[in-house]
Amino acid sequence: MYRIAILAALALAPSAAAQEKPLTRIAFGSCADQDKPLPIFDTVAAAKPELLLLLGDNIYADLDKSRKVTVDVIREKYEILGKLPGWQKLKAACPVMATWDDHDLGKNDGGADYPLKVESQKLFLDFFGAAANDPRRTQQGVYTSSIIGPSGKRVQVIVLDTRFHRSALKKAPFDPVNRIAGYLPNTDPDATQLGAEQWKWLETELRKPAEVRLLCSSIQVVADEHPFEKWANLPLERSRLYKAIRDAKAEGVVVLSGDRHLAEIALDNKSVGYPLYDVTSSGLNQGSKNWRAPEKNAHRVAGMPYGDNFGMVLIDWSGDDPRLTLQIRDEDGDTTCGVKVRLSTLRGSGVAADPPVAPLPAGAIAPADAAKKVGEKVTVQYTVLSAGGTTNLYLNSDKNFRAKDNFAVVLTPKAKTGKWEKATGETFNGKTIRATGTVKLNKDAPQIDITDPAQLEIVEAK
Repeated sequence: MYRIAILAALALAPSAAAQEKPLTRIAFGSCADQDKPLPIFDTVAAAKPELLLLLGDNIYADLDKSRKVTVDVIREKYEILGKLPGWQKLKAACPVMATWDDHDLGKNDGGADYPLKVESQKLFLDFFGAAANDPRRTQQGVYTSSIIGPSGKRVQVIVLDTRFHRSALKKAPFDPVNRIAGYLPNTDPDATQLGAEQWKWLETELRKPAEVRLLCSSIQVVADEHPFEKWANLPLERSRLYKAIRDAKAEGVVVLSGDRHLAEIALDNKSVGYPLYDVTSSGLNQGSKNWRAPEKNAHRVAGMPYGDNFGMVLIDWSGDDPRLTLQIRDEDGDTTCGVKVRLSTLRGSGVAADPPVAPLPAGAIAPADAAKKVGEKVTVQYTVLSAGGTTNLYLNSDKNFRAKDNFAVVLTPKAKTGKWEKATGETFNGKTIRATGTVKLNKDAPQIDITDPAQLEIVEAK
């Protein structure tokens, strides 16, 4: 009966779910190659989830390079998945909500320019049993949401589509050491991750009442150091996501993500006004089978860098302060890492932790790009998050001036004339600056020394 109740809740408006039993066990995962064994499906079913969230790469339509990806090829891959006994068992065990990623879209790292995205969306919806009157049948993108549970114990599941509208990424030069060509931040103010309609929808969803919000993204939100796909590739869009959460005063947000063929839990404790966890589960059968060094991620608090895995969100609603347990489990069902967090911790003021970001004009670059151009003259733009110094005034891109990613524009005594004669740290703190000069290293830390007041200006964020 509980399964029937949840299915009804998923199909109805949020108010219709108000009398349902609260969710306590949610499984999630990503990256399942349908042409390889998937014993982990049995393991997930044995964990007795009340809801399964699939975060993308639910099939791989494009791995066979000898075949051009067509509508028939994508359909064939879904048919293979659908016939697997493990999938049938799992689908019978609990309701499923899903989004897609690049390989079930049909093209590695594909986005808005993929020519078969409309046809691929229909096949996705057919496979997951979307009704004829489901909004996803007419909208552009597979995003959806549902609120399950009674007042005071509501779980909102927000499933994003990071593919249908995603703008082109900015490619990095080929790295011969690691033999990859990843991506650099694309700071074009017109570049989008979700598209205008989905952004409007998301901002509305975040204002709906719920105690826990599971924000499902096929790619990682918090991680920003590895060179592959992530929200940080479109930094203005990630800032917009954080701002949307703050502006809506949306409490209880936990990000669930996939894509990376590894599992980890990352934490951003400054961007939304309370700790934001991003739990990545990737590799239902695509995790590395051998030892794999962890990717760079200064936000990581726990990880499983190799091995097939799935995730679990357990919610203990008892007591005055419910507790969430965020877990990664291996193919045997054993918990390999996790964190426990009280719901009260996932609440904040909604006040912006960081000031708004001004779009970069033509010719200006972000601090991360400027740091790579030692000895070159550049124009850099960023928001000053801390400032200090005596003889020299250091305008830092990071709140912690000792952070390895910090970039500093240094206002020297020679430049403290004219408009900057009385300038202090308070003049610049929280302001967006634009500075032109030659990048140098000071004890391995990149900076630009300002010796002429004309080299530095404060610009308005929009």
